[in-house]
Amino acid sequence: MPICIECRYPINQLYTSYSKADDRSLGKGVRLTQCPRCKRFADKYVEHDFVVLFIDMVLIKPQVYRHLLFNRLGREDDRLDPSISRLSILLLLFDVYLTWARIEKSSLPATSVLSTQPLVVQYLFFLLLCTLCTLAFHLPIRSLCSYRPPRPVPTPAPVSSPSSPSPAPSPSTHLFPHFPYTNRISTALFVSSCTKLFPILLIIWDYDLPSSASAVSWAVIVNNVAALEILMDCGYVRAGMLVAIGAACRAAVSWVVLSAVGLGEKAT
Repeated sequence: MPICIECRYPINQLYTSYSKADDRSLGKGVRLTQCPRCKRFADKYVEHDFVVLFIDMVLIKPQVYRHLLFNRLGREDDRLDPSISRLSILLLLFDVYLTWARIEKSSLPATSVLSTQPLVVQYLFFLLLCTLCTLAFHLPIRSLCSYRPPRPVPTPAPVSSPSSPSPAPSPSTHLFPHFPYTNRISTALFVSSCTKLFPILLIIWDYDLPSSASAVSWAVIVNNVAALEILMDCGYVRAGMLVAIGAACRAAVSWVVLSAVGLGEKAT
């Protein structure tokens, strides 16, 4: 069910079409639904095009992430939207380009097995490397969130006098949030990784590739944390811990694979 992007209140429908010539991007033939709780438009991004969505994603506005994760890309059967599948392939290919360019610019050592291989073999190697790194980032986060911790066995309450106050319930001590919709987690991570597309400007302007790649990586991590927090409403600390664990697993896999071909010092 869609939600209000301002207060997360469930909404039956986000807009009403009153004309056959419906063009939501121009605001024609559409009347937005007002949220009964906060009295604001339930989803103003229904009328906005992708450029506005992308800019607000870069600015990490919670409303645009709620629009994408709950109202546009979220599915009741928890299956990946086809557009997310295409986006994941695009991001993977960009990862291949950035990783290959970064390692080539820092010069391949003569002892590396990869330096003597043809370009097709090198490309397939970096494609495999980036695929394994992506899986190493997503799978730990999905596994930790899908795990439901066992409920504590209730203990009988001690007999107390009527005048004594009842003990307060102990707060939840779960380290990670329980969120069984794992494909929505991957959707949030892919959508918030769109910042990786910025290095396409390197084709036009000459930048310092290592520093640019590092800045983009940190920007992607910040967006990943924000997206998980908005999706699961778990707080930035727990979302940051999840992203940190995924990033650590990704770095470990990258080091192992690159070390196998004599490029362990190039791993980041």
